[in-house]
Amino acid sequence: MDTLRYVPFGTATWRNPHPLYRRLRDEEPLHWSEAARCYVLSRFEDVFRAARDTETFSSAQGLTFTNEVEELGLAPTIVMMDPPDHTRFRRLVSRGFTPRQVHELEPAVRAFVTDHLERLRTDGIGDFISGLARPLPCFVVASYLGVSEQDRDQFAGWTHSIVQAGTHGHDASAMDALANLYGFFTELVERRRIEPGDDMISTLVAADDGSLRLEEILGYAFVMVAGGNDTAIGLLGGAAELLTEHRGQRQRLLRDGALIPNAVEECLRLTSPVQGLCRVTTKPVTLHGVDLPSGTRVLLCYGAANRDPREFGEDADEMDVGRSINRLMTFSSGPHFCLGAAAARLQGRVVLEELLARCPEFEVDAEAGTFADGAFTRRYETLPFTAS
Repeated sequence: MDTLRYVPFGTATWRNPHPLYRRLRDEEPLHWSEAARCYVLSRFEDVFRAARDTETFSSAQGLTFTNEVEELGLAPTIVMMDPPDHTRFRRLVSRGFTPRQVHELEPAVRAFVTDHLERLRTDGIGDFISGLARPLPCFVVASYLGVSEQDRDQFAGWTHSIVQAGTHGHDASAMDALANLYGFFTELVERRRIEPGDDMISTLVAADDGSLRLEEILGYAFVMVAGGNDTAIGLLGGAAELLTEHRGQRQRLLRDGALIPNAVEECLRLTSPVQGLCRVTTKPVTLHGVDLPSGTRVLLCYGAANRDPREFGEDADEMDVGRSINRLMTFSSGPHFCLGAAAARLQGRVVLEELLARCPEFEVDAEAGTFADGAFTRRYETLPFTAS
């Protein structure tokens, strides 16, 4: 058998990371990766516990294979904070993600989805990512941040450039988009100080009597732009692939639409758009008989954890839209549980409902699809679509 080696994934290897994940879980649940210069945790229980133990596994030194905060000179954002700073900031921003606000967004999301699906259905063929899976998350993020209708197209262009930068590197167009978006949000923050609205920027501006620094508000806006787009793209594209592959499960949904919300959970489990993020130990810890000193970087491999038979049964690699799912690592867990989880679930549910209603015989060609680059988010960049 080949030597077991975790090497960061990318566009050429994202198609099927699951055999490696299976070997990691079974043979070496704490694995040293020479290529990534970190340890890899792959079993569900280990990943779950580490994600919740922020006192031992810190986010403050970056979530990738290096300390990007220090290297790039960035101001820490909410995803790179530990309690108590994280607790304070999360309490403020969580006001923008109440069930009421997510519910109120549904009519606009459904109208957007039906419009784009009808275009794909009328054309008969197209690309599922550019036709729906990419523009929808951008629309949702823009809605949360209070981007006006007249600015949406411009915002979408900047967002696409920034998301692509995570795939292809920070070229001149990406840096221009970053500068333009920075200027746009700076002006929007100042406008919201005078004319508050029902959006996340207004919530942050009003927080703590305006004591949040501009950089903190801008940092959160950029977290939403980066994190709210490519992860949702991963879910939507992956869900279309799963329902093309598992025709029996699609038929179950066509017969019983009440299963769709649970099917979204199963798609979240199997796709795991964010396949993993790193933490750094703050004190010595022993895992699987290995003593890790303080300052050790550890990858929490959500993608492997979400297919662990120890948590989900022997059929963990199979799709079952009726599966009972008690715990999930797609949105992490504990203090860093993703604030955008409800918005992602909303998008997944509405897309499945409308896709099955309008294009019940749709297909996507996974083999002809291409994956975006990057070691942490697994998502299609292109995915050919046939309406029937």
